[in-house]
Amino acid sequence: MTFAGKQAIVTGAGSGIGAALCRALAAAGAEVLCTDIDGEAAARTADAIGARSARLDVTDATAVQAAVDEVVARAGRLDLMFNNAGIVWGGDTELLTLDQWNAIIDINIRGVVHGVAAAYPQMIKQGHGHIVNTASMAGLTAAGQLTSYVMSKHAVVGMSLALRSEAAARGVGVLVVCPSAVETPILDKGAVGGFVGRDYFLTGQGVKTAYNADKLAHDTLRAVERNKAVLVKPRRAHAQWLFARLAPGLMQRLSMRFVAQQRAGQRAGTTAGGPGPG
Repeated sequence: MTFAGKQAIVTGAGSGIGAALCRALAAAGAEVLCTDIDGEAAARTADAIGARSARLDVTDATAVQAAVDEVVARAGRLDLMFNNAGIVWGGDTELLTLDQWNAIIDINIRGVVHGVAAAYPQMIKQGHGHIVNTASMAGLTAAGQLTSYVMSKHAVVGMSLALRSEAAARGVGVLVVCPSAVETPILDKGAVGGFVGRDYFLTGQGVKTAYNADKLAHDTLRAVERNKAVLVKPRRAHAQWLFARLAPGLMQRLSMRFVAQQRAGQRAGTTAGGPGPG
């Protein structure tokens, strides 16, 4: 497929991966609706690329449907739906409140469901389209102190793969994106207790710097072109995914050791390195 003239919606477009996806799509010739719960941030992304923007809370199913309907009413179709908005909570599980659990379920799971429920019927009707769901390496592997996040991203991976097997016969593609640590504001948000997200994600991958969001956006568009099912980046993360599939018991033991080191470092005011998830 080519992206010239394609109609796309990106959620969580105010920063990070979402903003990078908008830039990549615009550079490839697509017409993008940049959406975010922070309407001003979405507008900044849109203004930089000459696109349109809208404030959108993905937990509001009616609002998500309205965004899809607006694009279809204006352009006659929706070619690409990027369900990218998400949050993270990091820290010992017993410290999470029910409100925090509910927030991550509402945004990371229901937000994706709302995007699919709004876009997929339209894509079936028109006989083509592509849904791209942003998950994480945390949706393919698992370690403590990210319990709610891991739960939500596993749900996104499972739903995406199941939908893909059904949607293929309808002419609709589905891709789930599973990066390790990406240089976005989410690395420095959602800390509970002494958790330090940036250190946790980077040491877990054994790297000093996070993956570039614009590179991931470029990788994502290439994966859409190739109709891939799962995109895992960077290469080191892909190797970890293969290792987890080949030796799940060993990966679990390494994850347990990694979390223990992290907790000890957090109590001491520092973080310890070691193998762990992205």
